[in-house]
Amino acid sequence: MDEGILYENTYKDYEFTFIGITHKFEKKDINWNYAEYGKLWNYNLTYFDYLQQIEISKEEGLELIYSFIDYTEPIRGKKMPFPISLRNINCIKFLTRLKIRDKKVDAFIFAQYQVLMDNIEYHILGNHLLENSFSLLFGAYYFQDESLYGKAFEILTEELTEQILNDGAHFELSPMYHQIMLFRMLDCINLVKNNNWKNQELLMLLTTKAALMLGWLETITYCNGEIPLLNDSANGIAPKTSELLVYAKNLNIVSSKIVLDECGYRKISNDRYEMVIDVGNIGPDYIPGHAHSDTFNFELYVDNKPFIVDTGLSTYETNERRMYERSTSAHNTVEINGKNQTEVWGGFRVARRAKIISLNEKNNGIKAMHDGYMKIGCTHEREWKFLDSKITISDTIESKKPYKAISYIHFHPDIDIKIKDNIVISKYGEITFENEVILSLTKYNYAYQFNSYKSADVLMVEFKENILMEIKL
Repeated sequence: MDEGILYENTYKDYEFTFIGITHKFEKKDINWNYAEYGKLWNYNLTYFDYLQQIEISKEEGLELIYSFIDYTEPIRGKKMPFPISLRNINCIKFLTRLKIRDKKVDAFIFAQYQVLMDNIEYHILGNHLLENSFSLLFGAYYFQDESLYGKAFEILTEELTEQILNDGAHFELSPMYHQIMLFRMLDCINLVKNNNWKNQELLMLLTTKAALMLGWLETITYCNGEIPLLNDSANGIAPKTSELLVYAKNLNIVSSKIVLDECGYRKISNDRYEMVIDVGNIGPDYIPGHAHSDTFNFELYVDNKPFIVDTGLSTYETNERRMYERSTSAHNTVEINGKNQTEVWGGFRVARRAKIISLNEKNNGIKAMHDGYMKIGCTHEREWKFLDSKITISDTIESKKPYKAISYIHFHPDIDIKIKDNIVISKYGEITFENEVILSLTKYNYAYQFNSYKSADVLMVEFKENILMEIKL
């Protein structure tokens, strides 16, 4: 049992809710290829996470699985390795929890594992490959199958070393995906601990990596329990940090003490505020699909409430919204000549990317420079200084050519903003600017979860050469 995890009610009486969108099918007539709301909604339909809702009965769960097995048309996600991985884990957990052994379902799950074994996602890598291996481990224990176990062992021993950084971060640098990967790790620890098969030979590796991941997650999570919405991160998708901590405690796993380092994120906090900043590269060069063009982005929480925030994540569809949410202008950093620092394109593609070329950290400050605008002859340096009730952020642009620089500040929807001269006034204090600036205020859509938005203020600060911003709390 994954004690501490509260599964959302995404299914009831043939009505499904995923990524903020609800659809009801006619009774016993589920269209497993339903694509009206895009691929991600359809994939969620075939993941079968809803089998973990405690109120789902044996009869209901088996009826849903049988409906999927017996569907007469080819199902898009039936032979795809990622949906197979998640679906098989969910089916096995459901069958085990309710002590069900059903020959037809078992035969289907085993056949799906043969498809997965022939289509492991070495071409995608990252969290997809880890999900494949977690699922293979579940299948190995469920069927006591040496072939499935051997492949799971091979991938896990290599990929956990590769994908979990020394400071505990999952290397795709998304707090949301970090939560998801940690949840799977805890499930696998639970699986290995409570079965005598294989003498728990993976337990040390899984436990050591999970402790590191717990330490990172505890450090990056705000005091109110929320995560920073950095890169591809959204609320309402992964288990909450508090739930994962309870689950880990029930498995007797103690989080490691870590210092944010290799991940490129830093967190500065005191009794009044918490700030998370990004002074790292965008992630692994060979799998940057969940990265945004957000070097020197930051979030600021004051009195345990969000003040300056990331725009968030609302869609994985390849559309204008997706392009915007990955762009530099959707983050709290500087855009030059309307260009992205890192060239994000398509839904999950990255071309030329910004690199950190200098980083200097002191007790009360951080200074860094990136080369993302070298293609237009510019460099951007940003320096943060942290005092008890004040934060200063200075930006310096060096260029031999004319340019237009805009610093973006995205406020949470609960924050009302007023501008008076060069002063921005809010309930948490004032933001003042030195040097010559042009301030303008407009609206943006804050994505607090998939397909859900709230209107909020974004401040655009046009400047030349350098700017000093003081946030007085």
